[in-house]
Amino acid sequence: MSSIVAIVGRPNVGKSTLFNRLVKRREAIVDSVSGVTRDRHYGKSEWNGKEFSVIDTGGYVIGSDDVFEGEIRKQVQLAIDEADIIIFVVDVEQGITPMDAAVAKILRQVKKPLFIAVNKVDNAMRDADAVEFYNLGLGDYHTISSINGSGTGDLLDAVAKEIPKEDEEESELPRFAVVGRPNAGKSSFINSLIGEDRNIVTDIAGTTRDSIDTKYNRFGFEFNLVDTAGIRKKSKVKEDLEFYSVMRAVRAIEHCDIAILVIDATRGFEGQDEKIFWLAEKNKKGVVILVNKWDLVEKETNTVRDFENKIKETIAPFTDVPIVFISALTKQRLFKAIEKAVEVHENRKQKIQTSKLNETMLEIIQNFPPPATKGKYIKIKYCMQLPTYTPQFAFFANLPQYIRDPYKRFIENKLREEYDLTGVPIVIYFRQK
Repeated sequence: MSSIVAIVGRPNVGKSTLFNRLVKRREAIVDSVSGVTRDRHYGKSEWNGKEFSVIDTGGYVIGSDDVFEGEIRKQVQLAIDEADIIIFVVDVEQGITPMDAAVAKILRQVKKPLFIAVNKVDNAMRDADAVEFYNLGLGDYHTISSINGSGTGDLLDAVAKEIPKEDEEESELPRFAVVGRPNAGKSSFINSLIGEDRNIVTDIAGTTRDSIDTKYNRFGFEFNLVDTAGIRKKSKVKEDLEFYSVMRAVRAIEHCDIAILVIDATRGFEGQDEKIFWLAEKNKKGVVILVNKWDLVEKETNTVRDFENKIKETIAPFTDVPIVFISALTKQRLFKAIEKAVEVHENRKQKIQTSKLNETMLEIIQNFPPPATKGKYIKIKYCMQLPTYTPQFAFFANLPQYIRDPYKRFIENKLREEYDLTGVPIVIYFRQK
């Protein structure tokens, strides 16, 4: 399970620049993923073979530079609750400000790994000035310059040491996380599923702080249901609602196999839903979309097909996703929803024989070869599914660097047609033969 690293600190100390450094560095190594990061404040990073998620809390503060101290306090508290590791960014030019001191006071109670990053240190004199930050009472610090990147390597080395080695297979049972915006009906969906017969249910305290795993065993299906819905917001504060539900979703999605995204039919597929969808896609989790409260929608003006098309327009290019219209209240199509989730899980763990894959795909490629660029002809000679936990494929070519995104998408669509990969994000690499 990948760890969550939160970057905290007051405005304008360079949190976002540091965030961009941590996230981009990895994106430069990995084959460029089509579709830019949809969210500026959440990204995946990797260092010394350890993968982790980075969250820039600053991006979620409501208001500008003169942000109330209260807002920042809430953010820091939230990061402390939800993240595994915290990086506290301060600014050497400004020295310790009252707000830094206030943040430090909260952080002193933290039992999690905490790193202080003194930013904007780009010469020896500033290096000497950084000593002042011992006065925060948080121990040692790292000096960095997030603009030019000096010192970030050492900081990352220290962070990576705190991240446990990946355990791919933790439990035998697949984990389905029910995610979505507040009030979309996640709790009612889970309650209707589990029904009153709580005797078939065993509550296992989740690894994640306070999300509950419920073992579900009915209709011949068995899986762990990760319920984030049951977690009530600590503060009924309007502003941080968005930040809160994103944080919660990150948490749940990191720790699941399939994300069941519940949306409210009366409100449509909103920005927040889209964010959660891309989180799951970026984490290569299986996805099922449930349109809840379908019993409340005017059927004359809204048909299933219209609604589906609207969602698919929003989530393109990854549109091969099951969409089920349900009502948690009237228990309409709940079984179908679970059936779809189980199917997606099966799709996600399938392994395609190399000989079969070459037989089908090479014929398709022969009939529709990649377009020649600069007079160079591209030949794809061989393909295989990589031995990864989620479906990833390598196609070996003489000139992989000339293969463009549209052709990648063509190959992905053909793979989806030939093999059932509905609901599953897949990754395709073109490599040198």
